[in-house]
Amino acid sequence: MKYYFLIIVLFVFGAVKAQISEGVYIFQEKNENSTTIHEIKVDDAYLVYTIYAENSAQFISTMGGFYSLNNNLLEIKLEFNSNFDKDGLTSASWPIEFSESEIHLKETKPLHFKKLPKARQELDGKWLFATRGPDEGQERRGEEQARKTMKFLIDGHFQWIAYQTETFKFSGTGGGTFSSKDGIYKEEINFFSRDNNRVGATLEFTYEVKGSDWHHKGKNSKGEPMYEIWSRRE
Repeated sequence: MKYYFLIIVLFVFGAVKAQISEGVYIFQEKNENSTTIHEIKVDDAYLVYTIYAENSAQFISTMGGFYSLNNNLLEIKLEFNSNFDKDGLTSASWPIEFSESEIHLKETKPLHFKKLPKARQELDGKWLFATRGPDEGQERRGEEQARKTMKFLIDGHFQWIAYQTETFKFSGTGGGTFSSKDGIYKEEINFFSRDNNRVGATLEFTYEVKGSDWHHKGKNSKGEPMYEIWSRRE
């Protein structure tokens, strides 16, 4: 399926707005033996579009970057593209119209995205991996480095992406649903590009927000202890 040759047409239900409504948008494509999920996460500056299969778990693709709206065009300067080796895309420009609660895309047939309910939490936002904890003044990775690992959390959905902005080397991604409450952070994995067998796993961590840092402790998907520090990305 050549999802990156999409011609996107978004239909308005009411007046056209100057800004896409932040949140998570889902389209479910029913197949004979599985369901393909098209998921868009978007805030006021950044958009991630990911495709994966349920039932017979399979990661398909992801792409994302900072976007702008120019009249009826959605223009995205991509930071990552899991299909870069095949299509070479570093940017995207699509015709756009949208409503408060729906996004309609049109490829060979319409893809009808519905916005999920809001579920705002303390950790919502974009985060860049900074360093392994504890914080002892060691060198950090940040916005200026080409090598990045980003987490995007919004309305109960999360995704991490490891990538390189200069070469477009894509190292992996995973995502699903999360909750963060009373210092406990939980993830349920819905897709994992490196190992489809990880899908369905639930991971639990402790967390603490210190200034613009998120201190994240627990065991990773391999059962190994970890202490990560993530820095909020504006």
